[in-house]
Amino acid sequence: MSFARALSRAQLGLEAPLIQVEVHLGPGLPNFTIVGLPAPVVRESRERVRAALLSSGYAFPAGRITVNLAPAELSKQGGRFDLPVALALLIASGQAPAPARPFECYGELGLAGELKPVAGLFLAALHARAAEHALILPAGNAAEVALSAHPAAYGAATLRAAAQLLSAPGRALAAPALAAPAVAALTRGEFAADVVGHACAKRALIIAAAGAHSVLLIGPPGSGKSMLAARLPELLPPLSAGEALEVASIASTAGLRLDAGQWARRPFRNPHHSASAQAIVGGGPQIRPGEVTLAHHGVLFLDELPEFDRRVLESLREPLETGAITIARAAARLEFPARFQLIAAMNPCPCGYFGDSARECHCGDARVARYRQRISGPLLDRIDLRVEVPRIAAAEFVDGALHPAIAPEDPVAQIARARQWRLHRSGCLSARLDAAALQGCCALPPSAQRLLKSCAQQLALSGRGIHRVLTISRTIADLAGSETIEEQHLTEAVQLRRTMDAQPL
Repeated sequence: MSFARALSRAQLGLEAPLIQVEVHLGPGLPNFTIVGLPAPVVRESRERVRAALLSSGYAFPAGRITVNLAPAELSKQGGRFDLPVALALLIASGQAPAPARPFECYGELGLAGELKPVAGLFLAALHARAAEHALILPAGNAAEVALSAHPAAYGAATLRAAAQLLSAPGRALAAPALAAPAVAALTRGEFAADVVGHACAKRALIIAAAGAHSVLLIGPPGSGKSMLAARLPELLPPLSAGEALEVASIASTAGLRLDAGQWARRPFRNPHHSASAQAIVGGGPQIRPGEVTLAHHGVLFLDELPEFDRRVLESLREPLETGAITIARAAARLEFPARFQLIAAMNPCPCGYFGDSARECHCGDARVARYRQRISGPLLDRIDLRVEVPRIAAAEFVDGALHPAIAPEDPVAQIARARQWRLHRSGCLSARLDAAALQGCCALPPSAQRLLKSCAQQLALSGRGIHRVLTISRTIADLAGSETIEEQHLTEAVQLRRTMDAQPL
């Protein structure tokens, strides 16, 4: 047989298009050519495949070898095509049998014939499972691919072992138990005592968790902003089965290690303020997902928010509004999901002590105003809750640490009940209600309508600001178990939409 075909998949964002690796052996002077828009690393596979075949005890075919990676218009990247090229060569030269069923193959070859793991195979395994294709992959990727529960995935440590699987598949990879982990949630006492004081900030976190609202924490250094932010993922319920698959696919695409013990846990991303725009929103030569996508269905925490580059902050406006990020390049245009919950923290001024009762600030009003203006109005308008986290007095801190308070109700149960209430009635959480859905679930009594009109005029709320006040009010009403948004719910929501100016917090 002078022709053979093997299957593999490329990686294009969160898509895994099928690639047919076609090998033809023809007469003529020895030549080994790979066509089909291969990247340099793919063209280099000629030498890896040659050495691996010889090291594994196979004969390298003589004559003219042509490898076509179809479809030709799709760029091929990475070392994952080494194994399908080698297996197709063995089949075409009669040194290995043609498989009885469609196989997809992945793996980078070492010069001694060993198979090395490659990135992004979880996504490829999901597509292979949907297409009912068997799967041959490096043993180093076995734990990752087993999470996909593919019924016919086989791991191999060497090229020879992979070739033997074509005719006599061994035992398929066993899928681990992927039950949702016990929620590492804060108990009633832990949530009340973990951060001393800050009743308003804790209340805001509960509202944010119940309605998927974004939060901005403002306070001096050491007041507990970072600790509060770290509590938010622990207040959220585990991922659903579909959400967990999405999160795992994104992590695999980004080259992150998948862990069965972390299955269904919501991601928590905390990039440094020196991160570039590409690191935050995605991009690069091969268009990889950024932090906003890695935080999909989880939490993105941006500490020292004004210290981030202005372009980075402005790039957050699209995903905060739409739940997705579109990256356009000359060669491709890809859309990544980015339905994350933003929690940001900042000091009230450059030195951090503006309005602090314990330390004096020497910044001056003009400098404070310039510092806060690093966060643009359009971005600030998209952040639902703005919460003050003031310094706790020393005496109160000591008393609170020695005699922690107990919350009146388990916050995790309270949040879960409110989320289920809203999902049952609207199909989505409050922060994601569009204008049409908002009209159906945010009817206001006359007194609340008058209050909203007055607040909108006094605070100069934009249309988006009024929309956000209503969604926050809806979440507060859900937490209270109320079908109707009452005046007290609206009042609390308006207080949480405070403006930022150069006045003491």
